[in-house]
Amino acid sequence: MADLLVPYIDLKNKLQDALMQHGFDEERAELCARLFAETDLDGVRSHGIERFGRFLDYIHRGVVRPDAKPTLLSQSVVFERWDGNQGPGNLNANFCMDRAISLASSVGVGMVGLAHTNHWMRGGSYAWQAIAQGKIGICFTNTTPNMPAWGSKEPKLGNNPLVIGIPHPTKPIVLDMAMSQFAYGKLSLLAAQGKEADFPVGFDQRGQMTKEPGTVLENNLALPAGLWKGAGLSLMLDLLGTLLSGGKSTHEIGKEPVETSLSQVFIALDPQALGLASEMDARIEAILKDYLGAAVFEGKRVTYPGQKTLETRINNLKNGVPVSQKTWENLLQTIR
Repeated sequence: MADLLVPYIDLKNKLQDALMQHGFDEERAELCARLFAETDLDGVRSHGIERFGRFLDYIHRGVVRPDAKPTLLSQSVVFERWDGNQGPGNLNANFCMDRAISLASSVGVGMVGLAHTNHWMRGGSYAWQAIAQGKIGICFTNTTPNMPAWGSKEPKLGNNPLVIGIPHPTKPIVLDMAMSQFAYGKLSLLAAQGKEADFPVGFDQRGQMTKEPGTVLENNLALPAGLWKGAGLSLMLDLLGTLLSGGKSTHEIGKEPVETSLSQVFIALDPQALGLASEMDARIEAILKDYLGAAVFEGKRVTYPGQKTLETRINNLKNGVPVSQKTWENLLQTIR
């Protein structure tokens, strides 16, 4: 089926209606729906409405608790630890980045560890959240085991996304990357479309690299980004996320029936409070000018992280958000 172009507000409202029929109060349903809809608005289709059906299924199964909110475990000047109580992952993440921003506004730096939460959906959402408040935002999460240690034939690592956002008046920069070369949401989308990837995405059962997403999904053997370097960084992010939050590590999450009880960290830096604001914009401009001025191969284009996101957002607000017709029909069927 061809994609539909759905006005952003219609997409958000339908998602909100569905959430309110699944145990969310109006305020939490609005925010949760907005985070899902903004993900599709920005072109990250693997983590928006395409994941919404699974999200509702996790609610039905008691994995996600719609009414659960984070509770404070410990607190210091620049660092807090919270228990997510298995609440909706995107709401928990939004709350904890907001706490980090609040701490940073007071003392320049804020850090929050979050234990026992669910999938945060698009990690980039929380960098954009920090940027909207003029803050540098950094966050990362662990996941269920879905990537091999380098040289291993079984998944021992998570693809443990890392997100970094830097504010600028016209050129905000947001890096949102999994430690696997391709995020699992992207692999699922390619598999559903019957497509191979342009580059190797993981390993088959013989240990050979493959471009076939279905094979990787079956074996949970995604290719670490940067090969052994990505594998090492994944391990370090799991260690930091587990230790700072006091929550579960990747190998413990792997013992759960589904991916849940994740550990996450949210960091905010306030350029104004840290005395960086006066020269920050000019330095960003100089760096990006040099970067974007690189000579390119024929038919290629250099972009910085987040640049295409802004372009996609503007286009989709004007013309409508691309949504799979089947997925849209399934959403409407959930609203009685």
